[in-house]
Amino acid sequence: MTLDLAGLMHSEELYVGGDWVRPLEGGAIEIVSPATEVLIGSVAEASEADVDRAVALARHAFDHGPWPRMTAKERADKMLAVAAKVRERAGDFAKAWTLQVGMPLAQSQWASGIYPGYIEFFANLAVQHGFEEPRRAAGGEVCMVVREPVGVTVAVVPWNAPMPTLLLKVAPALVAGCTVIAKPSPETPLEALLLAECIHEVGLPEGVFTVLPTGREVSDYLVRKPEVDKVSFTGSTAVGLHIGSICGARSVRCTTELGGKSAAIVLDDARIESVVAGIMPNLVGLCGQQCAAFSRILVPRSRKDEIAGAIAAAMQHVVVGDPFEEATTMGPLVAKHQLDRVLGLLDKGKSEGAKVVTGGSRPAHLDKGWFIEPTLFVDADNGMTIAREEIFGPVGTVIAYDDVEEAINIANDSDYGLSGGVFTEDTDRAYAVGRRIRTGNFGHNGRWIDFTMPYGGFKQSGIGREGGLEGLYGFTEIKTIFLSKAPTGFAEPA
Repeated sequence: MTLDLAGLMHSEELYVGGDWVRPLEGGAIEIVSPATEVLIGSVAEASEADVDRAVALARHAFDHGPWPRMTAKERADKMLAVAAKVRERAGDFAKAWTLQVGMPLAQSQWASGIYPGYIEFFANLAVQHGFEEPRRAAGGEVCMVVREPVGVTVAVVPWNAPMPTLLLKVAPALVAGCTVIAKPSPETPLEALLLAECIHEVGLPEGVFTVLPTGREVSDYLVRKPEVDKVSFTGSTAVGLHIGSICGARSVRCTTELGGKSAAIVLDDARIESVVAGIMPNLVGLCGQQCAAFSRILVPRSRKDEIAGAIAAAMQHVVVGDPFEEATTMGPLVAKHQLDRVLGLLDKGKSEGAKVVTGGSRPAHLDKGWFIEPTLFVDADNGMTIAREEIFGPVGTVIAYDDVEEAINIANDSDYGLSGGVFTEDTDRAYAVGRRIRTGNFGHNGRWIDFTMPYGGFKQSGIGREGGLEGLYGFTEIKTIFLSKAPTGFAEPA
């Protein structure tokens, strides 16, 4: 059923290996607006039979098709053409994010303008760096160190940022020569299907790219398929650990980007303007549904009231409402179950003794939609549930410390290690603190996520990295070939 699906032209079909086809068992996934609780429409749902069909095509395409055997330049040219199609449909991608997740339209429009850059970056990177390197072995032989595509790749993406997380997997995997099956979240299937329409216009070889919107059970069936060579997953830690155990049981390559409980460490010399500007987008952007959010705010005890007051005042100026309204700066949570979870954790924080400075409930002026107020807790400690568990809502917890050593210990006292940051006017202090925090990404006076640089986590925040050269090479296997001399086209190594 099609009501308003951001310009999607194939809502009743799956994209399997280069063709739009009806699902074999005729299922459908309904999409409900988180802002109005009204049905937006539905898309075709994949079954286990559809998975079998798609995996067989992807396996054949990788083992016998031209895509893995094309040059990096040939694949890059195809992907640059895909980037151009994505650019043409930026408005559709922006609307999809707003419809499904409630991201304010002005913010999703800004983000959609960056999407082609993901594809162009990895395409150009593959040509620039290549996948073959001659080296001189210890015995004098020529050693060709080559990176070959890892194989049939399953890309499982979450609902909070469906297109950016999808592109961090699909773009480098395809450029590297893999065949890819994209499995979007059932809450947000539109972006993957819109990308499939762009790819279909360009035309890739049969079996190279597939999109299978489906639920958790069929997704589990997909990642267990023996023909799959790699799973790249972004989502909850619980599901990531489950997928990791499946992959580990048969040595399937696996990259996971999971949850976080990141700490923003405010040092004594930090400017209050920098603190508010650097922390607020992490707390209210995407209604706080960000795995890298600065949800723990560590402040000098002497500055607790000053910093908490400034953040609370900024929260009170956030305009919560219809994401299609120009004035709105924060939309709803994605679903009722997410709203229930956040409300439950807010109650837990209050019952354990933390104090609500602002927010803490649903907005009184909104009787429809899964909206929540931006909320700030103070008088919390790092043992409280709100400091240990990922809330995935617009909730910050202020924790006071007495010296920098204590702040570092608090920041590291977490099962997670995805992101974090330090606020100070001294770059050397920022670097010194950053080196001591067990986290995959760390920012100075703000949070930085850049697809041209490696991104990922320590501890239960995941395994492996996405973005940058590391993200491209994560979809390859290294092979070492010893020869008597360099092959044609390569200079003899020193």
